[in-house]
Amino acid sequence: MQATKLTDRLSVRGQITAEDVHAAKDAGFTTIVCNRPDGESPDQPSAEAIAAAASEAGLAFHNNPVTPDTLTPEKVRFQGDILGSAEGKVLAYCGSGRRSTILWMLANPDGLTPDERVDIAAQAGYDLASMRPNL
Repeated sequence: MQATKLTDRLSVRGQITAEDVHAAKDAGFTTIVCNRPDGESPDQPSAEAIAAAASEAGLAFHNNPVTPDTLTPEKVRFQGDILGSAEGKVLAYCGSGRRSTILWMLANPDGLTPDERVDIAAQAGYDLASMRPNL
């Protein structure tokens, strides 16, 4: 299963399937976070379907869907709480991994500087330098 590692505990990627959940478990992930609202794409599995697959695989699942219009301090705080309290590795997904990366950058559960977060995102393939003033 392909995922982009941001930190030792967090990787991000685009939409996953139920089969990907089992691959995530095999890769050592213990928690899955959905940052994609249902219905963005006609062929995407629902968060409920991914949650069921996660439960079946013995993984924790959290649904924290965001769009540019629904990215609130509460959503950022919730993401930070999930990342800060998860036991083991976390896989966060959205449409491409970008929103999951943005949530991580804003929540900053690792206490990194803005420059460190922007650099990590860039190394992962996400040019988010424009966010620096907001970090």
